[in-house]
Amino acid sequence: MILAGIFFASLASLPSLAQVSDDVVKIGVLTDMNGPAATSTGQGSVTAAQMAVEDFGRKVLDKPIQVIVGDHQDKADIGAAIARRWYDTEQVDLIVDVPDSAVGLAVQNIATEKKRMFIAHSTGTADFHGKFCSAYAIQWVFDTRALAVGTAREVVKRGGDSWFFLTDDYAFGHSLERDASSVIVKNGGKVLGSVRLPFATPDVSSFILQAEASKARIIGIAGGPPNNMNEIKTAGEFGLLKRGQQMAGLLVLITDVDALGLQSAQGLLLTTSFYWDMDDKTREWSKRYFAKMNRMPTMWQAGVYSSVMNYLNAVKESGTDEPLKVAAKMREKPIEDFFARNGRLREDNLMVHDLMLVQVKKPDESKYPWDYYKVLAKISGEDAFGPPDPACSLVKK
Repeated sequence: MILAGIFFASLASLPSLAQVSDDVVKIGVLTDMNGPAATSTGQGSVTAAQMAVEDFGRKVLDKPIQVIVGDHQDKADIGAAIARRWYDTEQVDLIVDVPDSAVGLAVQNIATEKKRMFIAHSTGTADFHGKFCSAYAIQWVFDTRALAVGTAREVVKRGGDSWFFLTDDYAFGHSLERDASSVIVKNGGKVLGSVRLPFATPDVSSFILQAEASKARIIGIAGGPPNNMNEIKTAGEFGLLKRGQQMAGLLVLITDVDALGLQSAQGLLLTTSFYWDMDDKTREWSKRYFAKMNRMPTMWQAGVYSSVMNYLNAVKESGTDEPLKVAAKMREKPIEDFFARNGRLREDNLMVHDLMLVQVKKPDESKYPWDYYKVLAKISGEDAFGPPDPACSLVKK
């Protein structure tokens, strides 16, 4: 009887007998397949998730890993409906990606309600890990504060002490301008003014002329595609950079630079979580990705791979796909891979890691395809992301 007890106790401790819901670990990539974020997320995010599953061995705890895809069409109601169906009827364990903060917050609500896991990569609002934080939702790549603070602080330190903002007139743009302005003033700079542009403004010429007339050294672009692309291109056509003004993009991705071309984007300052050509580790993974997608990855796409790989390792090490146990396991040790430097998953479910301030090269400085950035400074995650928001219920008071 004693031997039998020891035998069954030992069986119970084996990872192979741990609980995996429905005998499959299912990952849903909920993304923008055809809209404005399709190039920076879309199929590239799907490919990154699939690469992680393949590299992991397609199984975890002897159970198959499956990747499915959904297109939320940049609509919060569609994204929420897909998330609800995936969690309720398709038994999805983890949803990843989800560009657009409104869609991301809607999916986060469903994940919390259903007690399933969600890792955001292209959802930027800092409220995600602030007042709306959830034990079931993780923010992996960036937030508006990190990009704004990283860019503004480093640019002011380099003499860019007067700013004028071109701000997208919705919550994301307002947040970028607010966070950057606070840092500029704190570091001794001045904000000379701003203009707010409706989403997808077809002609940005009048706004660029207002920025030029401000005489600000730095024109801050507080918004994303398509306005940021039009603003950078138009400023180049008007010759602002040749007359001494610089542009600082608070959210610009390498695929945006590729679409603009170095002639238009040269000199642009921006902060990023990832650059494919930073070192041997980033190049090795990115060249494998390039072979599948014929373009280099954005920070969001690289982040999808990183988070999926870390999630699967946590499932393996914890012996279960139960979300809270997996998240706890992910918090136990540093996150250090080709994507993240000095990374850690914080109590508010924000993955804090180092960022980079980069400048877009001039055409004659680029030596090979996608050789687009000069790295000007490394920014520590602690400086960029700041302390946890006390408004988050997960933060110990």
